[in-house]
Amino acid sequence: MSASNIYPETIAALLQARLMPLGPGQPVLEQRPSLERLSPDHLVKPGQALADQSAAECCLAGLWLLYDFLDECHRICQRIPTAEGSYWHAIMHRREPDEGNSKYWWRRVGNHAIFPQLAREASALASKSGQLPSYATWLANEQRWDPFSFVDLCATVRDTGSPLEVLCQQIQLAEWRLLFDYCYARAVVG
Repeated sequence: MSASNIYPETIAALLQARLMPLGPGQPVLEQRPSLERLSPDHLVKPGQALADQSAAECCLAGLWLLYDFLDECHRICQRIPTAEGSYWHAIMHRREPDEGNSKYWWRRVGNHAIFPQLAREASALASKSGQLPSYATWLANEQRWDPFSFVDLCATVRDTGSPLEVLCQQIQLAEWRLLFDYCYARAVVG
């Protein structure tokens, strides 16, 4: 996942590269105590300071989501009136699954700064996976990320056990990592 040496030990210990389900999944209960103890202050290492409380809260929402605690993620991100809060909110509803609500939040996100890198990473992952069905060929376009089409694709392949479902899970993990890193970079200075 992310370069764990940039994160405090408490956070780095939670950053496991795990393919989250495209649906709600089952909360990873053994992680609940660690997640419950977290506050924005846990994001900083000695010599650092919090620069953006909302971005720090977004990091916490993302960590809850990583371990399939959708309700906890939702409680946090619905209070954050930023594009990043809306982004976590959109992912959570995509997984819930509530595609219409997810798309509402994607409209609030707009054209996010991580979309170009996400498009490149999705394209690379799609190229490695081999043949894409015609309705998913947009994944190979490294020029533009389309979150609305990704919502639809996830709904189509969710719980199929197909190679395309695994590809979507890999893309979802790349998206999670990019958004978490983006939020962390805004949350912490020093």
